[in-house]
Amino acid sequence: MPSHEIYMQRCLQLAASGAGNVSPNPMVGCVIVHENKIIGEGYHGKYGEAHAEVNAINAVIAKYPNHAELLAQATLYVSLEPCAHYGKTPPCANLIIKHHIPQVVVGCRDPFPQVDGKGIEKLIEAGVEVATGVLENECRELNRRFFTRVQKHRPYIILKWAQTQDGFFAPADKCQYWITGTEARKLVHKWRSEEDAILVGKNTVAIDNPQLNTRYWAGKSPKRVVIDRRLELDNNFNIFDQSIETLIFNELKTDIDGKIKYIALEDFDRFVPQYIMYQLYMQDIQSVIIEGGVYTLNSFIEAGLWDEARIFTGSGDLLAGIKAPEISGTLLAEENFGADKLKILQHNTAL
Repeated sequence: MPSHEIYMQRCLQLAASGAGNVSPNPMVGCVIVHENKIIGEGYHGKYGEAHAEVNAINAVIAKYPNHAELLAQATLYVSLEPCAHYGKTPPCANLIIKHHIPQVVVGCRDPFPQVDGKGIEKLIEAGVEVATGVLENECRELNRRFFTRVQKHRPYIILKWAQTQDGFFAPADKCQYWITGTEARKLVHKWRSEEDAILVGKNTVAIDNPQLNTRYWAGKSPKRVVIDRRLELDNNFNIFDQSIETLIFNELKTDIDGKIKYIALEDFDRFVPQYIMYQLYMQDIQSVIIEGGVYTLNSFIEAGLWDEARIFTGSGDLLAGIKAPEISGTLLAEENFGADKLKILQHNTAL
């Protein structure tokens, strides 16, 4: 692997450390190299706090008394184009120029309109040698949620469900029925910790009374999103426990009750998935995992509104019941978790 790619791979490893904490910002990693040695590295760790380039440069300053000399002879690698505008923090392009770093290698351009090429342009105008497109596909893939939100004006959408070997989603009487085992449930809670929101329909709440949190994984719980058109759910369900911000999409009212936000949609007969996703986009929700029920999942599939589908198949059969959704896409992965099988599909129109 050429040296540029080796250091960019390290940027990607660092960037992934910010997963679950930087949204709606992208995950970004940065390394600074002097004479084929990494002298500083950093990543964007939390939304509103220092960017990857700042942390990497500060690491060099903290470690080396002759940091000015080293930085003036170094190459800075960063997985996403340095910002060129004032947001929560000052522009990283300005900081690179200030420290006279002569060479910058960028994984991919930032699609955000206030950046998109402007950071690279500012560096070049200041005399910095800039190389772009190193492991570009990998850099875009890491930040597929961010790219989707910026370019499509909606969150990145992950569909998730479990089905029996004979293709059923639930028993005919809609009673609670566990299809998967402990290993799969732990993985689902890990997934939840990586996304901004989790969405279910009214029937899932009524049947399972889920908490929709990450109690089986050490990570933050996502915001809860529930579709309850006529507000038929009783306030005794777990989703109303005020422990997590919860959005209730309905047709009757817009109101706030502590951490419960009621959002009324003007038209509940057409384009409901699209309206809900736009509302989540407007609230800076960058990704959502949809866990059911089957009507809700099918509504997003029929709308063509999904990016990934993560489908568990348990070891048992139901013989009869509610059929699981049917979906087609590009197969990304297949794995076993205990007695369960996981298949991950990508929507063919996804980034």
